Parts: sequence; C-alpha cells; structure tokens
Amino acid sequence: MTELGRLYGLGIGPGDPELLTLKAHRILTTVPVIAYPISEKGKALARAIVADFIHPEQIEIPMCLPFSVERASQSYYVKAAEKIAEHLKVGRDVGVLCEGEPMLYGTFIYLFQRLSRQFPTEIVPGISSTMASAAMLGVPITYRNDVLSIMPATLDEITLRARLAVADAAIIIKLGRHFAKVYKILDELGLLYRSLYIERATQTHQRILTITEVNATEVSYWSLIMIPSFSLPD
Repeated sequence: MTELGRLYGLGIGPGDPELLTLKAHRILTTVPVIAYPISEKGKALARAIVADFIHPEQIEIPMCLPFSVERASQSYYVKAAEKIAEHLKVGRDVGVLCEGEPMLYGTFIYLFQRLSRQFPTEIVPGISSTMASAAMLGVPITYRNDVLSIMPATLDEITLRARLAVADAAIIIKLGRHFAKVYKILDELGLLYRSLYIERATQTHQRILTITEVNATEVSYWSLIMIPSFSLPD
C-alpha cells in the first residue's frame, strides 16, 4: 500500500523573501509539489515571493482562487483540493504557499478543512502582514493589558462601527473597495488621528501614507489600517 503524502501549509510571510523561516525554506525547497493561489488575472503573489527558491523539477499547481467573500463556499476550493489530493494519494508531499500566516485569514484554511482529515498535515507558521506592518510603521500596537482586535473591512458598517468603538487597539484588513466606508467610520468615532495606513507591507512596492492622503479609488486589497493603543507605557 502506497504511503500517503504529507500536506504542508507553508507560511511564507508578508512579502520580503528574507522573512521566510528556516523551516519553511527547508520544506519549500524539498517537497516535490508546490501549490499556490492565483487571482482571476493570473497573478501569483505567493509564488513571486519565493520564486528564487523554487526548482525546475518541482511540480507546480496554480490554484485559481478569486477574491470574494463567497469563495469559501464555491467550487474553487473543491477543485484545488482535488488536484492536491491526486498527488497526496500517490505519496507525493505537497507544500501550499500561504502569504503571511496560514491560519489567520489564510486561503489555506479552506484546503485544510477539506484535506487534513484524509492526509497527514503540518502547518508552518509565518509572519503575518498585521505584525509586519507594525514593524514597518515603527509603532507598538498594544501595551500591558490592552486588547488587540483584528477585523476585516468587509464587515457591514454597523458591526464595524460597534467593534471599533470599544477596541483598545485595532487592525483593519482587506481594505480595497471598502476604504471609504472605513474612513467614514473612523472619522465619526474620532479615530483618524490614531489611524495609520500601509499597503503591501515589506514588499518592493510598500507604501505608507497619511490616511487623509489616501485615494479611495486606488486602495489595494493588500492594505490595512492600524490603530495603535492609546495607552502609554509606565
């Protein structure tokens, strides 16, 4: 009986290849199969981050995973899981490339749900863009007993306002077309002065802008707003 292959969820960090962990690098460069998401336009950010470490003999599985809140319930992940399973069933290990941290709003989560009960699975943590952004912005996020809230901009306006109103510190991710809504809420809550904007943290095209200078029509999905704690350390 053929031994099953192992599924790896490889956290490869927010964009700077030097932020790849030693363990992720070891697995990435030795697994026979590599899978990674591509957008509707065929862009593969995850692969681009580690392109210099991929060998020609490795089998690649581009997974078309459109960016939409409904995608987890659509057929895209089913098809991607089936392609990966074909290799796992015949004993080939598969490394799935995940920007940032695989288990924090990661695309890998939906593959994990479909495959981890059938195949041995290992998750390699990565540096999340949320934590990397704090380093790039040069600000502490929280102090002492402060609570950090990470929330997607895709939340409806009422829910987002309620959660921001009670947050000690917050990180708002997945901005994109939702920036104008978020900006309006921050202004209403008097939080604009504490809000810091960054896009594509640690990547070549990283940008840090004063939030009032941001053009709402040009905001990338790979942008976030950080609201550091108002408390000061003793």
